[in-house]
Amino acid sequence: MRLNHLVFMSLASGMFWAFASNVWAQNPVVSYPSRPLRLIIPYAGGLGDTVGRSAAQYLSASLGQPVIADNRPGASQAIALELTARAVPDGHTLVLGTQSGLVFTTAARKSLPYDPFRDIASVSMLLTVPYFLMVHPSLPARNLQELVALAKANPGKFSFGSIGVGSGNHLAMEILKVRTGIDVVHVPFKSAGQAQMALMAGDLQLIFEGPVTSLPNIRSGKVRALASSGSARTQALRDLPTISESGLPGFDMVTWFGLSTTGGTPRPIIDRLNREIGEFLKLPATRDRFNALDLDILYSTPEAMTARLQADLPLITKVMRAAGIQPE
Repeated sequence: MRLNHLVFMSLASGMFWAFASNVWAQNPVVSYPSRPLRLIIPYAGGLGDTVGRSAAQYLSASLGQPVIADNRPGASQAIALELTARAVPDGHTLVLGTQSGLVFTTAARKSLPYDPFRDIASVSMLLTVPYFLMVHPSLPARNLQELVALAKANPGKFSFGSIGVGSGNHLAMEILKVRTGIDVVHVPFKSAGQAQMALMAGDLQLIFEGPVTSLPNIRSGKVRALASSGSARTQALRDLPTISESGLPGFDMVTWFGLSTTGGTPRPIIDRLNREIGEFLKLPATRDRFNALDLDILYSTPEAMTARLQADLPLITKVMRAAGIQPE
């Protein structure tokens, strides 16, 4: 009788662990994460590094496993995205998915060793960074409509700066040119600081630039901001209208950052990560830190982030070709 009992208990125990293993296999989120995670950051410093490391620090505490920030800059972010695409699709490899890497690089390349839709899975948007349309104070334009009228009356006589061909602020101006029909000349610089200096010196007449370099000059009156480039007013300058409000409905060109993972990662794991990011973005400490950097927080569903990518890619591709930027 005692032997039969032991046999029964042994069989029951084996059946339990077989059942549990089967459950874990069917629902991997039960045991997720099972080891340290890696969050690949396609920058070596700067704003993207700050955002990525903030998210990694929070996820380390909330997931109960270390999240290692791994800086992998280079190849216009294609290196970081390829590493993510080739990782095991189990949610242990994350990447700071950005507009620059997922949209601009895709539009600028003839081929990539990964598919940004199939091999990279969206988790959530994190934040957006608007551009400010700015002019030299001597230019007699106090709003977008006055600028457009002035530029149309002086075709080819005004110049604008950017941080390089195909950069976000270059493409923002190209979209404005297409939408308004103005003719302004592009002058690329090596850095945003150099372009700002040229604008303040009067060597440029207008520019699109982000808040980090432009806000001090706007607030001091060294340059004049006419509008912001996002779909909604930015928290940094609440009184500044958007370009959409200023006569070009639907204009929405911002730098955005999101969190992505390897394509094929089980949906329960993506949902877990999405919830954790939502909690991270709701924290007062997170909002205070990002607001101090003049960033606009944007939490989203995975579907919404993918939809943004799908909407941006054909638009940016069209604008690049119109600007004479051919895929390499």
